[in-house]
Formats: sequence, structure tokens, C-alpha cells
Amino acid sequence: MKDLYSVIKSPVITEKATLHNEVNNQIYLEVDPRANKIEIKAAVEKLLKKKVLAVQTVNRKGKKKRSGKHIGTRPKVKRAIVRLYPDEKFDLFEGA
Repeated sequence: MKDLYSVIKSPVITEKATLHNEVNNQIYLEVDPRANKIEIKAAVEKLLKKKVLAVQTVNRKGKKKRSGKHIGTRPKVKRAIVRLYPDEKFDLFEGA
């Protein structure tokens, strides 16, 4: 992947993600399924201007869902858990 803007899709805002952000200084991000850890680290450092200590990735398979007699699947999702250096802080709700 060449374009850094296409690597990070959105931040994941859940109770677990906000707890890990406060306690462990980690950010949960939804990323492109084709992105690797090196590209994710480069995108976070350039776009969010934070120093990255480590990156972990999780591939989640899409669940099967049924509506009446029709069966479909939810999309596959790749998430990245980005650990920042202790002196770096990332506030999810800066403007709020």
C-alpha cells in the first residue's frame, strides 16, 4: 500500500478501547485488511504525529447473519492495537 491515507479507516471507540487508551496508552484503529504493521506504524506516526512503540493486529472474520430465509455475512475487519510511548498521549475526544 502506497497511500498512507488509505491505511487507517477509523478509530474504534468502545469501552475497552477507551480503557486501554487511558491505562495502557494504546489506540485501537480499524485499518485496511491489506496493510501490514510497518505501514500502520508509518501512517500513525505521520498522520497522527505520535511516536509508536509497538503494533499488534487482529483479523476478525465476518459473522453470518440471517434475515428471514436470506443468509448474509458481515464484512471482515482488521483492527490494529497501537501502543504509544509513555510521553505521548492521544485524546479521542479533544474537541468535546
